[in-house]
Amino acid sequence: MVLLSAQKMPVAKIAEVTFTSEDRVRDVIHNFNADGFDSLYPKYAGGRPRTFNLPERREIKKIAKSKPSEHGLPFSTWSLSKLADFLVAEGVVDDISHEGLRVLLRDEGVSFQRIKTWKTSKDPEYQVKKARVEHLYAIADGEVIPEDGDPEVVVCLDEFGPLNLMPHPGRQWTERGGVHKDPDRAPRPRRRATYNRNDGVRHLFAAYDLGRDRLFGHVKPHKKRTQFLEFCRYLRTLYPTDVRIAIVCDNFSPHLTTKRCRRVADWAEANNVEIAYTPTNSSWLNRIEAQFTALRYFALDGTDHASHKEQASMIRRYIIWRNKHADDTRLRQIVARANVA
Repeated sequence: MVLLSAQKMPVAKIAEVTFTSEDRVRDVIHNFNADGFDSLYPKYAGGRPRTFNLPERREIKKIAKSKPSEHGLPFSTWSLSKLADFLVAEGVVDDISHEGLRVLLRDEGVSFQRIKTWKTSKDPEYQVKKARVEHLYAIADGEVIPEDGDPEVVVCLDEFGPLNLMPHPGRQWTERGGVHKDPDRAPRPRRRATYNRNDGVRHLFAAYDLGRDRLFGHVKPHKKRTQFLEFCRYLRTLYPTDVRIAIVCDNFSPHLTTKRCRRVADWAEANNVEIAYTPTNSSWLNRIEAQFTALRYFALDGTDHASHKEQASMIRRYIIWRNKHADDTRLRQIVARANVA
């Protein structure tokens, strides 16, 4: 309308071209003459103001994150109804609906989550071991400049298993429909419910190179000190002998050096390797655990392998795919979620 008016087009013609009324055209031109280009920006209405002010929202969030027992109530957790009744009884708000409370908590970043267990480490060297592992991670991430004696390569190692020949729960795309008692007529695929371990179990020895973002793995029938050292020797061959590497692992007995057996310590000293142990009951410090979560999601969930050879092939092919697609969005989401958990 403004451009047409600047071209000396009459108001009636502008209204005809823009499919509006002449009064609307005059209002737009008048507002532009008065306010300039600011008049062309839409003036959105503020909508309905928030029912609860900032102090009330903070108090509601604080109470929702607390335990009912802290307020003298005989409940272990809040429900929306109990929380709403308590807020009104305590005078925090005059009135609030269940749905309004749900929306408010969601806007405040609070959700109803399952509580997980946590096992406290009683390792007397907890702080020392934790600090060393975190220092190695900082080196691998490039956050710290390596000092004399620090490794150039940091690898996280652990065992995954036991790998059974069993049906694993999972999901897949299928047609909608109910569940039929006859599996041949059921629209949703079914898995067998019974299995045995007549063929034994297998164990995956896996290592994750933090600097190169690569995963390595060997499937073995046992997870004893001999198999552990075999896999460590394989890792050692991946890097030049003059490059010092650090292997982060937990306190599983085959990883440890004891008075009776110094095979692990002797091998590490002879091959320019540092074995860094996570504190007792602190396997969450080992970053390979998040990689195991992704492996289970991509390669094992929803499977029912007929043989260990088939299962091991699936795992090996997944590791090859994972190293080629380390930037896969879904893969990074699963790893990040596992690290946070």
